[in-house]
Amino acid sequence: MTAPRKRPSTASLMLVPFWLVVLVAYVGTMLWTVQISFTASKLLPVDVYVGFDQYHRLFSSTRWLVSMQNAVIFGVLFITGALVLGFLLAVVLDQKVRFENTLRTVFLYPYAMSFIVTGLIWQWLMNPGLGIQKAVRDWGFESFSFAWAVDRDMALYALVLAGLWQASGLVMALMLAGLRGVDEEIWKASRIDGIPAWRVYLFVVVPMLRPLILTAVVLLSISVVKAFDLVVALTNGGPGISSDMPAKFVMDNLFTRQNIGLATAAATVMLITVAAVLVPWIYSEYFRKVRAGAAT
Repeated sequence: MTAPRKRPSTASLMLVPFWLVVLVAYVGTMLWTVQISFTASKLLPVDVYVGFDQYHRLFSSTRWLVSMQNAVIFGVLFITGALVLGFLLAVVLDQKVRFENTLRTVFLYPYAMSFIVTGLIWQWLMNPGLGIQKAVRDWGFESFSFAWAVDRDMALYALVLAGLWQASGLVMALMLAGLRGVDEEIWKASRIDGIPAWRVYLFVVVPMLRPLILTAVVLLSISVVKAFDLVVALTNGGPGISSDMPAKFVMDNLFTRQNIGLATAAATVMLITVAAVLVPWIYSEYFRKVRAGAAT
């Protein structure tokens, strides 16, 4: 006797429009972008296929290679710095300090701003004639220099600094929520055994926070890939191309240079790079464990 067929639930039927939007608006447009990257499209998309010519031009471009290198440096420093700084801030606030609510709001407030506002704020702070450098020199420290935004060697690190200022509060909020969920008995046992607090944090608490750390890394990685408005507002990719980013390369070729084929080729490379890094990690962290739990 065959088992009766399960009828789709109301909840499943309600999700059908959502999945249609995902397939058309996201998956469909991604596939269309990949298709255009194989054409000779300039101002408008055309169906003149040129194979991998756009990719050859892309990787022959010094600007693209510099922007990819900048993205790697920015991403490593930004993600690592935000995780470390956010975790340290969360540890401090977890000590039941006075005015905790005020401090938590102050640290989290920059994340409520857009990257364009953050870039404008730090552009002013690093302006040699208006910002911190001028103020300190007016106090008598004539040799002080803090003009990173206009320094070819430091412009990229200016982006990192501005990004850390904005994103560390988000990591702090995530980590603080995780720290408040740590069993108090762990701390009591560590104090009885005489284990230093830093070892408890490093070898016990941090592994317990792995899901939150993964969430923070994914959110920060999205910010790295989308690093366009911060770059435009703070350095505009300069001086020269010293702080250029892949997202700015794509946008410039789409709207300024009218080279859709090259822009979509760059966007496709960004998509493949992000997928190659994040998909295996997310799979190992979540789906493999879910399957292992279901098997047992």
